Amino acid sequence: MNLFRRSIILAFTIILVVTACNHDKVEENKDTFKILKGLYSFGPEIKSFTDCEEGKEYWVADSAKTLELAYSNFNFEKPYEPVYIEVECHLIKSDRLMVSADFDSTMVVTKVLKITKEIPDGPCN
Repeated sequence: MNLFRRSIILAFTIILVVTACNHDKVEENKDTFKILKGLYSFGPEIKSFTDCEEGKEYWVADSAKTLELAYSNFNFEKPYEPVYIEVECHLIKSDRLMVSADFDSTMVVTKVLKITKEIPDGPCN
């Protein structure tokens, strides 16, 4: 076989492998969406969420910016006042070079289902 044919075969093989890997990642991410309920605090330096059921703390990335906007609409006098939220999200590993490195995972919010100043009785109190 000449070098040109080997190069073409190698290129097609690489394309097939990359396509298969990307397909698996899309399928994997599709199933990782969760609905989490807990306390959200927002301020100039910290955006955090505490899962009421498990007690885990997450850095928050608001992919649609709807959570930050809804929080801002409460017009708190001081930052970091906790509110109760229910959100659709997925979890990713936190970036070790940013503030989020202090948190095990980052919660990427895709949809706000509920946000209220009233913290319900139960594990959140």
